[in-house]
Amino acid sequence: MTATRTARERARAELTQEIKDEARRQLADVGAHGLSLRAVARELGMVSSALYRYFPSRDRLLTDLIVDAYNAIGEAAENADPGEGEPRDRWLAIWHGTRDWARAHPHEYALIYGSPIPGYEAPQDTVAPASRVALALVKVLTNTTVRAADEVPPELRAQAETLTKALGIIAGPETVARLLMAWTQLFGAISFDLFGQYVGSVDPADAFFAHSAKRMAEFVGL
Repeated sequence: MTATRTARERARAELTQEIKDEARRQLADVGAHGLSLRAVARELGMVSSALYRYFPSRDRLLTDLIVDAYNAIGEAAENADPGEGEPRDRWLAIWHGTRDWARAHPHEYALIYGSPIPGYEAPQDTVAPASRVALALVKVLTNTTVRAADEVPPELRAQAETLTKALGIIAGPETVARLLMAWTQLFGAISFDLFGQYVGSVDPADAFFAHSAKRMAEFVGL
């Protein structure tokens, strides 16, 4: 019984992966808004009722794809960090590792950082995976103190304190504020690059991205 159950579980895991792989291929053709369980089933030679046993709705499939994408880009950021050496070098490595993944997987990047999907509301399942890149950057800043040039506004101070508690980190409100600005700059620069916003200005954007990474390192105190 145990061997049979294990074989069934293995077969289910393999088919689940095939379904997600096919869905990712379709993202490149129709985008997230056009993803259809029926179309995925048809390409896999399945009846749609059989596919619904694995993913009861399009939104459930989208959530799995989103979580996978967040985990993949988070893993890329974490693996890019050598974990030792100068914090500034670690910061730059994370920035470039994150961008490299996005450039290699543009459609998955668009799924998580592109236009919102009409009618889809991301569940709580996506929060932790979505935090992995930011947490990789936080690790680099653990022992860094930012001297505030201006007082942090009370509302932002309260938000920063809430965020540090949620993430389980120790950081002052100015450090948190600057990290959020740098995080925004990181994904803003990647999105501008992938979605063609730099055409006619800094295209290719390699030199500008590298310069931005260095300036943001200085900005957060590295």
